[in-house]
Amino acid sequence: MHIADGILPVGLCAAAGAVSLAATAWWGRGVHNGEVARMGLMASTLFTASLIHFPLAGTSVHFSLLGLAGILLGTRAFPVVFATLLMQSLLFQHGGLLSLGVNALNMGGGALVAAALWHLLPGGIRPRVFFCSFAATMTAALLMAAGFAAAGYGKGFYWIAGVYSLLALIEAALTVMIVDIVRKVRPEVVTA
Repeated sequence: MHIADGILPVGLCAAAGAVSLAATAWWGRGVHNGEVARMGLMASTLFTASLIHFPLAGTSVHFSLLGLAGILLGTRAFPVVFATLLMQSLLFQHGGLLSLGVNALNMGGGALVAAALWHLLPGGIRPRVFFCSFAATMTAALLMAAGFAAAGYGKGFYWIAGVYSLLALIEAALTVMIVDIVRKVRPEVVTA
C-alpha cells in the first residue's frame, strides 16, 4: 500500500501532503501526557508490523493494524499513522517523502473509518472489532486504487482490493485476538 515517489503526479502529492499535514496538526493538537505513551506504543506496533512481509495471492503483503489504531486511539490514530509512515520512508524507503501525504491519507483514512465505526456500530465487542479492522484495511486499499485512477492509470488497480480483502479478513481476526488480550490486561484502554 506504500506508494513510492515518482509514481503519482507531483501536484496530487503536494495537495495530499498539505491535507495530511493539516489533518496531523488538527488531530494531534492538545495531546495529553497520558496519551503520548499509548500513541508511541501504537506507532511502534504499526512500524514493526510493516516489517513482517508474507506472500498472499501472488504478492507480498504485511499487516497494517489500522483498525487496531482506530479502535484504541480514535482520531489520534491519524498523526500516529503519519509519523509511522514518515519513519518508514526515511529509514526503509517504504513509500517516499513526496508521496507521504498520499500514503498518510490512504492509511490514516482507514484508521479514521475504524475509529468512526467503532463508536457508531452496535453489538458485541468482537464483531465490532472484526468489522472495524476489515473496513480500515479495505478503505486504505480502495483509497489507494482511487488515487491511481485519479492520476490516470485507469481502474485496473481496483483488483488490488481483492487481494487486500484476503489480508483484511486475516488482519481482522488477528485484531480481535489482540483486543481480547488488551481487554484482559488493560481493560480501560478499550473504550466501548
